[in-house]
Amino acid sequence: MAIGRIMALDVGKARIGIALTDPLGYTAQPLLTLWRKTRNEDARSLLRLIRKHEVTHLVVGNPLHLSGDLSPFAAKVHEFAEYLRERTEIPIQLWDERLSSVAANEILDEAGHARGKDRKFIIDQVAAVLILEGWMQAQYRLQ
Repeated sequence: MAIGRIMALDVGKARIGIALTDPLGYTAQPLLTLWRKTRNEDARSLLRLIRKHEVTHLVVGNPLHLSGDLSPFAAKVHEFAEYLRERTEIPIQLWDERLSSVAANEILDEAGHARGKDRKFIIDQVAAVLILEGWMQAQYRLQ
């Protein structure tokens, strides 16, 4: 059962990878990488994308340690998610992103994408797709 268009964010210190479902909410695709500026500018850009793509739900990667404990960066991601939550009416959910960047690198290696400076333009998008797919699989298991 589709719940609408969903966006996922892989929030990093320098970039935010963004993935989006198809309009029916069944498949996840990379959308773009947003280079971070200020919290306010980042939020404004994301809110514009949310409106443009008629997003009904936002999933934000939660950077936990392998143990499941919060990483130091997790507090900053939680604050950013709360900042977005105060500016939009769509549901925002944190989702465990452990190893999403490692898996994204493995996917790009298997696809033959060379390592180098150009890779950073897509690695965050692929990580966001993995976050979104994990969240979607969990939702469909619950239905």
